[in-house]
Amino acid sequence: MTSLKTLLGAASTLALTATIAQADPALMYDLGGKFDKSFNEAAFNGSERWAAETGGSYRDIEISAEAQRVQFARRLAEAGANPVVVLGFANEPTLQEVAPEFPDTSFVLIDAVVDLPNVRSVVFAEEQGSYLVGMLAAMATETDTISFVGGMEIPLITAFACGYAQGAKAVNPDINVIVNYTGSTPSAWNDPVRGSEIAQSQFSQGSDIVFAAAGGTGLGVLQAAEDAGLLSIGVDSNQNHLHPASVLTSMLKLVDQAVFDAFSDGPGLETGVVRMDLASGGVGYALDEHNADLITDEMQAAVEDAKAAIIAGELSVHDYRTDSTCPAF
Repeated sequence: MTSLKTLLGAASTLALTATIAQADPALMYDLGGKFDKSFNEAAFNGSERWAAETGGSYRDIEISAEAQRVQFARRLAEAGANPVVVLGFANEPTLQEVAPEFPDTSFVLIDAVVDLPNVRSVVFAEEQGSYLVGMLAAMATETDTISFVGGMEIPLITAFACGYAQGAKAVNPDINVIVNYTGSTPSAWNDPVRGSEIAQSQFSQGSDIVFAAAGGTGLGVLQAAEDAGLLSIGVDSNQNHLHPASVLTSMLKLVDQAVFDAFSDGPGLETGVVRMDLASGGVGYALDEHNADLITDEMQAAVEDAKAAIIAGELSVHDYRTDSTCPAF
């Protein structure tokens, strides 16, 4: 596997074209960096697993500016990569523009929907996983105040916050849930200092557990919680190991599986919308040796009961993206 990082200029474009073998899959990360310990890194892990299990090769590329989205997606397709997996809701217009130019190339967009015949759109039921970790936070808090730090204030991230608050209030209707966002531009995903500052402000308001859904910014949130002797909740990847006994759990979003599936299906993969939810194992919560002492048997049993009820359709979790009036706020 060869990593192609931040390619700029005509010479780099030619190098990119020359290095990709026909029909090798490719992965284009979103802003925030490949090794963000969260969303992008989950995708990287999925591609690495595919390479290890199949012996295949792939190419990946990191963007560092909005202007590179269309440029890099187009260059990957021109070079013969197939399928081309593109991460992040902000790449919806990218594929609206690029995918029609390459009708024989399969594209996969993670976290948004593009209705084109050669695009697979993978979306997640983040609200369902967030509901479960909200329950855990409500059962673990000692102050009856918990909090949430989001990246950009967009419907996708508010869906995390809404599900989290709904799960917490299912345990304790009187619990206080503080919600803040890092910013309104893409820099909101990679500002751990700002994430730490927001978390500290929430702690001063009584929160003793904070859930971060903010990409690389969340690393500052998790660090702030450990420094304060409080608890945090990770997101996307299992982040329990980053601060053992300080991360209560992580809301899992199996971006790695989505990438693995796309690479495995290869050129000509089935397109359309793929929804990854609790029923399909696409979201969940993390329990391992790093947080086992924080999650009691009673807590786990309550969450597993709720999980079963959601899968059975007996318990509905509000999706803010389809109805922007969150009942838990």
